[in-house]
Amino acid sequence: MTASRTTRSTRSATTSAARRPVARLLGAGVAALLALGGCAVETSAGSPADVSPQVGGTATPSAPSSSPDASAGASAGTTTPDAGPALAAARELTVKGRAPKTGYDRANFGAAWADVDHNGCDQRNDVLRRDLVDVTAKAGTQDCVILTGTFHDPYSGETIAFERGQDTSAMVQIDHVVALSDAWQKGAQQWDAATRQSFANDPLNLMASKGSVNQSKGDGDTATWLPPNRSFRCEYVARQVAVKQLYGLWVTQAEQDAMVAVLSGCPDEPLPAGGLRGAASAAPSSAAPSPAAPAEEPAVSYAGCSEARAAGAAPLHRGEPGYREAMDGDGDGVACE
Repeated sequence: MTASRTTRSTRSATTSAARRPVARLLGAGVAALLALGGCAVETSAGSPADVSPQVGGTATPSAPSSSPDASAGASAGTTTPDAGPALAAARELTVKGRAPKTGYDRANFGAAWADVDHNGCDQRNDVLRRDLVDVTAKAGTQDCVILTGTFHDPYSGETIAFERGQDTSAMVQIDHVVALSDAWQKGAQQWDAATRQSFANDPLNLMASKGSVNQSKGDGDTATWLPPNRSFRCEYVARQVAVKQLYGLWVTQAEQDAMVAVLSGCPDEPLPAGGLRGAASAAPSSAAPSPAAPAEEPAVSYAGCSEARAAGAAPLHRGEPGYREAMDGDGDGVACE
C-alpha cells in the first residue's frame, strides 16, 4: 500500500511539472492577444476630429461601426460603461429622412430677434450681453443696445474686439445652433407660429460666433459642419442634441452617426439645460400655452415718435406696446431714441 501511494504521488508531480510550461505558453499567448487587442482599440479611437466632418465639407463621416470605439458605442452600453447624458440623448433621437425644403422662409419663424422673454431687450443684444465680456451699452436703452465688448469666439478660438456699427456689427453674428432651415426640414413645418418664434429666439439655440464662421456653416447639421475649433466640438454637438431633444426635431441617420462619433470621444459631456419654458419637447402641439405668445396688453399705437415722446413712452423697445419697425430707423430694436 505504501509503494502504490508513492507511485501515484510521483506521477502526479511529474504530470503537473509537464503542464506548467504549456500553461505558461498559453498564458503568454492570451496576454499577447489581449495586448494586441488593447493596442488596436487605443490607436483607432482618435479624437472627435478624426471621425467628424471637415469644416464646410459635405462628406459624411465614417460610419461608427467601422471603428472599435464607435461600434462599442452603438451597442448601447452592452460592452462599455453607460454613456453620458449628451451621448445617450443623441442615440435616442428619432431618425428619419430629411423632408423637402419647400415652403421655407425666414419669416415662418417670426420677427428676427423678438423679445420673447419680455425683458425689454431683443434677443440679439441679449446674446451679445451673455456671450461677450467687458460690454458697454448705449445710454437710454435700459442697457439693451450693446455698443462694445470683447468676444472670445468658441467656434474659431479667436478673440474679437466688437464694436457696434454699420461696417463692424457683422463681425460678430448670432448663430442658430440648429439652423432654422434644418429645423424646417426635420419637423418644424408642423409647428404653430408661436413655437417657431420660440425656437428661433430660444437662448439655448443661440450663440454668438465670428461672422465669417457663421456664414460658412449655413444651414449645415453635424454631418456636414462642425466648428473649426476642435476643442469646442463636443460642447457644440451636445447643444445641438439638447435643442433637437427639447423641440422634438428628428435627425438623419448620417447626422446621428456624426453626433455619436463626436460625443464618443467625450462620453461624459453633459447635456445643456435650459430652453424657454413651455417650448415643445416631444410634442410641439402640446396644449400648454407657449411663452412666445405675446402677452395680452392694451392696444397702444403712436402716429410717430413725437407722439410717443409726448406720451412719455419713448424710447420704445421691440416687443413693447406701441413699438413699430417703421419707427426704428436703424433697426436696432429701439425706436424713438
